[in-house]
Amino acid sequence: MDVIDFLKKKKEILAQKSFDVSDMISPTIKDYWAEISQTINAHWHQLLGQVNGEVSTNKGYIPTTAPYQHILDDINAQIGQEYFVGKWYTVEQDQIDQFASVTKDQQWIHTDPEKAKRESPFKQTIAHGFLTLSMIPYLTETVDENTPPFPDAKMCVNYGLNQVRFHFPVKPGNRIRARSRYIGVSEIRKGLEVVMEHTIDIENCRRPACVAQTVMRLYF
Repeated sequence: MDVIDFLKKKKEILAQKSFDVSDMISPTIKDYWAEISQTINAHWHQLLGQVNGEVSTNKGYIPTTAPYQHILDDINAQIGQEYFVGKWYTVEQDQIDQFASVTKDQQWIHTDPEKAKRESPFKQTIAHGFLTLSMIPYLTETVDENTPPFPDAKMCVNYGLNQVRFHFPVKPGNRIRARSRYIGVSEIRKGLEVVMEHTIDIENCRRPACVAQTVMRLYF
C-alpha cells in the first residue's frame, strides 16, 4: 500500500469513527464533537493534497466572522456611556398591592396606607425594592417582541445580577424611569455576555431609587 492509499484509508476510517462516536456522546457535547471532527477531516484533506502535489483549498473548515461581530464592536465603542434614557412611569398603590399578593410579601409598610401614615418614617406606603428591580425590563423597553433590543440574536437570556442597591424608596404616585449604560461585553459560546448598569430615577428626587448591574446573554 503506497502513501496516498494509506492516507485515503485513514480518511475513511476517521469518517466512520466520527459517526460512531457521535452516536454515543450526549447531546450536550455533540456540537463540540462536530467541530472537532470537522477540524480532523480538514487536516487529512490538506495532507492528502500536499502528497498529491496539489494546493489544498481546505474546504472542511473555513474561519468566518462571527455573526455578532458588529454588535460586539458597537457595545465596545459605547462602554461607560449612557445609551438609553426611558420614559417616566407612575407607580400606583394598586400595583404595589398586586406585587405583594404575588410574592406573599404583605408587610404593612407596603400594603397598609393608614398604618404607614401613623408609624412609618416615610409617612406613607412604599414599593417593594424587588418591585422596582423587576420593572427594569419594562423601563428599559426590552420586553416588546416587536422592537427587541438585539434583533439579530436568536435568543436573549437574563443571566443574573452583579450588584443591586436600593438608595431611596419609591412611594405611590412617584414617577420613575431608567437610564442605562454598558459596563462590559465578552464572547461566550455562540454569543455574547453583556453587562449593563441601570439607574432608576425618581422624578424630582436627588437620589435614585435603585442602581443595578444586570447580565444578559445573547445567542446567535
